[in-house]
Amino acid sequence: MDLILWRHAEAEAGTPDTARKLTAKGEKQAQKMAKWLKARIAGPVRVLASPAVRAQQTARALSATCATKVELAVGASARQILGATGWPDAEGTVIVVGHQPALGQLAASLLSNREADWDIKKGAVWWFEARVRGGEPETVLRAVIAPKNV
Repeated sequence: MDLILWRHAEAEAGTPDTARKLTAKGEKQAQKMAKWLKARIAGPVRVLASPAVRAQQTARALSATCATKVELAVGASARQILGATGWPDAEGTVIVVGHQPALGQLAASLLSNREADWDIKKGAVWWFEARVRGGEPETVLRAVIAPKNV
């Protein structure tokens, strides 16, 4: 299984928080990352997104069909997000479009077995692979990339 954590792109300020839309820069960030992902993903893909408008807009840059999951909403925990993905046993690739600090905490947990406040930049992706080597499960970090590096 591949798990891609994608933080929503840059959004406008305002309230309510869940209604904040992407800025023009954010729309460009989402399009750049979507193009980069499309060129690298093979096989079945499930896109899961927070119900927040900015996350939905980011996800739609990649796919018109994404599943909205309350487990990915603003304020979600790393454990809730992981539970929604089927990690590490789901087939293909699962892309999670969500928020800080939970995405950074999940990245830390996957790589170090403990939650820590790691930063995932706006619009960036962290790509993980679950595999078995020598009979032991392991997590591999395949890529970390921000829109400005695409």
